[in-house]
Amino acid sequence: MPAAVVDARSAHAAGVQRLVESYLAVPATAPIRLAKRTSNLFRTRTKARAPGLDTSGLTAVISVDVEARTADVAGMCTYEDLVAATLRHGLAPLVVPQLKSITLGGAVTGLGIESTSFRNGLPHESVLEMDILTGAGEVLTASRTENSELYRAFPNSYGTLGYAVRLRIELESVQPVVALTHLRFHSLVDLVAAMDRIMVTGSLDGVAVDYLDGVVFGADESYLCVGRKTSAPGPVSDYTGQQIYYRSIRHEHGATVDRLTTHDYLWRWDTDWFWCSEAFGAQHPLIRRIWPRRYRRSSTYGKLMRIEQRFHLGDRIEKLHGRPPRERVVQDVEVPVGRCAEFLEWFLNNVPIEPIWLCPLQLKGDDRWPLYPIRPQQGYVNVGFWSTVPVGRAEGETNRLIERTVGELDGHKSLYSDSYYSRREFEDRYGGEAYRAAKKRYDPGSRLLDLYSKAVQRR
Repeated sequence: MPAAVVDARSAHAAGVQRLVESYLAVPATAPIRLAKRTSNLFRTRTKARAPGLDTSGLTAVISVDVEARTADVAGMCTYEDLVAATLRHGLAPLVVPQLKSITLGGAVTGLGIESTSFRNGLPHESVLEMDILTGAGEVLTASRTENSELYRAFPNSYGTLGYAVRLRIELESVQPVVALTHLRFHSLVDLVAAMDRIMVTGSLDGVAVDYLDGVVFGADESYLCVGRKTSAPGPVSDYTGQQIYYRSIRHEHGATVDRLTTHDYLWRWDTDWFWCSEAFGAQHPLIRRIWPRRYRRSSTYGKLMRIEQRFHLGDRIEKLHGRPPRERVVQDVEVPVGRCAEFLEWFLNNVPIEPIWLCPLQLKGDDRWPLYPIRPQQGYVNVGFWSTVPVGRAEGETNRLIERTVGELDGHKSLYSDSYYSRREFEDRYGGEAYRAAKKRYDPGSRLLDLYSKAVQRR
């Protein structure tokens, strides 16, 4: 075994020991949380008062097995670091969520998605095994055959059953470049039908499709972004400088083509936080020229957003202009592909937010994941929308309306942002019985928050 791998494993083992010791040192009545530099959660949360668990030593790629196409990865390793380690071998995780600061453990316990999800499903499906620090203070290995109840309940548990300290994941081969075709649609029905055909056949015009997502700018302007792996030489675009990726998609009719290095394609949305960097002026040509490139990334905008929320700067500005405060609507929902056009039409007529991101999804295998029970062999579309709207008459009025509509369409909502479900409705939607059984077994002392308290009540 190479010395570097031995050293990495030793460092990881020491990191796990520090984590366990810091966990056991927390008084039984004190709250438990991880010490994290960044967060991609958008829930309204009470301010943390207790120090976080020691996660030093749990942020690295432990090893990459090129022949087996697997990687052993610490739970707090970011996808930015993971991708950097695998791309040098011509490999990548089966699903790489859009933002560099998302951690592998976070994507598995909190779900993640990207443009390979129509063929590779969700990140937790590529996990072969993982070591989890449970609520009981034990580090257990979970897989399809070992502690399988924990393995299946962990996705979408958001750290309420434990924390992943090591994950072994599958990798796939990539090429140096992604060749893109941006297809314009003037009808949402036509867009969804084309997306559905690609999901079923895995191809467009008889050519295999490797990456697939879309953007809706309005009822009569939407796009599918179809990507294919290629090693063909030629120029590539750069959207980390003055040019902005999502604006490059738009055109009047038919299709346009583009090329990005695989690295830049995987992070195409991070530079401008999809399109949300506009709220901070980062898309204005003059500001963009002086905005340092190293700070042109989602983690920077996330920090600015948290400052805005802390001091309610947006609401103060609205008040100065004689306008009401605004409700944050930052959500990702999954609806069956057959109901997607219906949902999009409803959304555009009722919620004043554009653009909207679309990402088709189908579980890779036949496994069922009780805390996020989307059905195998069923096509879904992730619909992402991230902005604010004027406040209504009741708290979270627009978010509640969206929750209700998604439920009526047999869809599901991710739990990284504000939720308003009753406990009974929440348990019906997010595997209540299976979750309670796993909670009783792996966190018998309730050292960790329960999922409903963390996802809905903690505000």
